[in-house]
Parts: sequence; C-alpha cells; structure tokens
Amino acid sequence: MLFSCKKKGCDIPEEIARIPVQVEMERLEKPFFEASSKQEIAQFLDRHPMFAERFLQRKGYPSDSALVNAMYALATNPELKKLADEAGQAFGDMAKEKQQLETAFKFIKHHYPDFKEPQVKTFVSGLNQDLLVSDSLLVFGLDFFIGKDASYRPDTYEYILARYERPNMVPAAMLLLSNRFNKTNFLDRNLLAEMVNTGKAYYFVKSIMPCTPDSTIIGFSGQQLADVSHNEGRIWAHFVEKSLLFEKSPFVVNKYIGERPNTPEIDPTSPGRLGTWVGWQIVRKYMERNPKVTLPELMADNDYQKIFNESKYKPEKR
Repeated sequence: MLFSCKKKGCDIPEEIARIPVQVEMERLEKPFFEASSKQEIAQFLDRHPMFAERFLQRKGYPSDSALVNAMYALATNPELKKLADEAGQAFGDMAKEKQQLETAFKFIKHHYPDFKEPQVKTFVSGLNQDLLVSDSLLVFGLDFFIGKDASYRPDTYEYILARYERPNMVPAAMLLLSNRFNKTNFLDRNLLAEMVNTGKAYYFVKSIMPCTPDSTIIGFSGQQLADVSHNEGRIWAHFVEKSLLFEKSPFVVNKYIGERPNTPEIDPTSPGRLGTWVGWQIVRKYMERNPKVTLPELMADNDYQKIFNESKYKPEKR
C-alpha cells in the first residue's frame, strides 16, 4: 500500500509514511500583534528565547529594552497589523504546509535517522526576513509569501518577486536545509563545481518533496521550465563551446549561477540561474546511472568532477 500524493511519480512508500515525525507549527504573529504593552512584548520575548536570539537577532540590540522598544513599535504599527491580518487570511491553518513539512521530514529521517526535526514557527516581521533555517529552528516570514494581493510586498526585482508565492515557501526552506548535508569543496570554485553543488541541493529537495513540481523547486515558471527542457542541448552546447565549465572568474560564474532576470548570453528569453538548472540535470543523470548511490552518499560527495564524468551528461542539440 502506498501513501499517495495523488500525482504521478510521487507515491510515498509505506516504510517512509510510517516514520514518526512531530511538526508543531507555532504561529507567533498572533500573540505578538495582540500585545498591547511593552511588558507584554518583554514576556513574549522571554517565552520564545531561541526565536528572539536567532530570528529577531537579540544580540544586535544594545540592550533588552532597546529590543522591547523596537518590537513594541512593530506590534502596534497599524499597517503592519493589517499585513499580519492578510497573512492570517491567506494562510489559514497552514494544514498544507504542515503536511509538506511532515512528508519532507519523514524522507529526511529515512535517509538520516539521527535527524531531529526543528521547531517550526511563523511570524510577520514587516518584510524584514523571509526564512530562517537552523538545526533546531525553522521560521517562515509569512508576510513575504502572501502573494500578489498583499498591501505590501518585498522590495525586490519582479523576477525574484515571482518566487515569493505560497507554493514556493516550504521548498525554499528545504533548499536552505539542504546546506547542512551538502558537502562542497571550497578550494575549487569553478563554474562546473558550482553547477553540481546547486544541482545536488535541488536534487535533495526533490527527493524529500517528490510531489512538488520542478518549477516550484527551482523557482522558474512552468513555461520557462518547458522552454529550458526543450532547449537543453542548445544550453549545454553554449557552456561547452565557450569553454566555460572550468572558468573560475566570479564574474563569469555569477552570470550563470547568480540572480539575474535572464541569461542573454544564451537567449534573451531564458531565465537567470540557468547553470543551476543544468547542474540539477547532471546530478539527476549521475543518480540514474548509479542507482546504488544513496542520497546521503551523494550529498557527502564533494568530488564534482567525478559526479560530472560518471553522469555522462550530453544532451542532444535539437
């Protein structure tokens, strides 16, 4: 019997579905915006010391009273309260996110039995921080992910804004979580190494969230993903013909890995971060050709050259 996500190719094996995980999602924005005095804010901070330390950066304030004053100003700001109400309406009880996290944590525990699921909190910080992921704490800044109808949206470029949507929230957090397992060689930073490193990260997210579309994991639109898949051979030919794979110049590497609205060197209509997508395809090919390699073995392997060679990645140019 399979615990199914009702989508082709994402049935969850019974042995994984049975793994016990505890996801308690604490909605901190509610008590925070109900506070009506500095004393109540101080009590809120005392009740959530790890959250105050990591998400609110308690140490960055000259004194606790400075932090209390700053937080009191936020909690009583009518515009911010409005944003918190919008987040409450948009997200409801967050049953969907809870389910996504439970499934992802089950898969992680299956591969890493010592994994301990972090505490999960939500907050509305006035577009101050979108996500915090550490070993013991995961915080979703809901105000970033309300979507197009929010009164206020993150102050960023349109192409990045497109990723600040509710379906992208949990995959984005899991991508950050993958850093804990993704071993990389910091001494050898060429384009191919960066491609494979980011490819491993996306592969990790897809492995623990098999029901999530590739487009949501990488933050492309469905159309962009269809286009790059169709032109995979052409895209790869660009890297090979221009001898870019072992390029170490951060400026060049960033053209294909970093945030950009598009990659005009390949095609003005192609999305940015194209190198990361190609890296994902290389890692996929490697894992298809090496079915005995486990997810932890892949993530611990920092020999990008070996992964590339053994992937025998060579898409046909159409």
